[in-house]
Amino acid sequence: MLDDADDIHPLFYGAPKSTEFRKLRKRLVQQVREAIDTYGMARPGARWLVCLSGGKDSYTLLAVLHELKWRGLLPVDLLACNLDQGQPGFPSTVLPEFLAKMGVEHRVEYQDTYSVVTSKIKPGGTMCSLCSRLRRGNLYRIAREEGCEAVVLGHHRDDILETFFMNLFHGGRLATMPPKLVNEEGDLFLYRPLAFVAEADCDRFARAMNYPIIPCDLCGSQEGLQRAQVKKLLDEWELRSPGRRQVMFRALMNVRPSHLADPGIFDFLGLALGKPGEVEENPKHLRLPD
Repeated sequence: MLDDADDIHPLFYGAPKSTEFRKLRKRLVQQVREAIDTYGMARPGARWLVCLSGGKDSYTLLAVLHELKWRGLLPVDLLACNLDQGQPGFPSTVLPEFLAKMGVEHRVEYQDTYSVVTSKIKPGGTMCSLCSRLRRGNLYRIAREEGCEAVVLGHHRDDILETFFMNLFHGGRLATMPPKLVNEEGDLFLYRPLAFVAEADCDRFARAMNYPIIPCDLCGSQEGLQRAQVKKLLDEWELRSPGRRQVMFRALMNVRPSHLADPGIFDFLGLALGKPGEVEENPKHLRLPD
């Protein structure tokens, strides 16, 4: 069925016919569908703004979501969106031409946030935080203008793990990017359907499909970033013990508040002797991560 050009979305035309790629594609579809179901993302009739940067992760996200919708497994409308942030040398025609060729409904918007970032961040400073805030604000605005209830991002399992360790090592808190979040204004969802997907699988998929990858030359060109350091650490752990990333991610889904030390999420003051087995592992007042 996957070889029948009339039975697949155009984003999958020309897909390799190897058994290895079939397994990869099946795994991606299953993992994205599992994340959508696990976190209750799909409301029938909703409209999603699918953010497309031109990187391997967002291409994978776009393809798999359209595959699910194409097969009637995702009852939402999808609008692909690229925010051209005015970076020098950005190939502004690549994504519009690609999306038009693939028959993907899309919106491309130009907002020169690059100049804002470079004017406010001193040479050698980290640009990611400010760049991200400006990008997110514009995406929220576009989502409202387009009648979307959710902004959908291409962060994968490894991004979530890296953020967790960055918060642990540098932020002094146990938190990461949740698969599902409501924005501060309370009017939009933020979804990460690739939450269960490994970065390596995104890379293999996008390269196999020969999608026109656009590298990030703003933050991607900076050396010594905290995230890069954490990524290197996780790579070393994975090399010494294959599967370590997946074990650590499962830990994020198996939180035991009574075995941590935050009195805000577990009632330590209410613990009493003589009541074994009555320790509440998941109290109803558990706070969600910021």
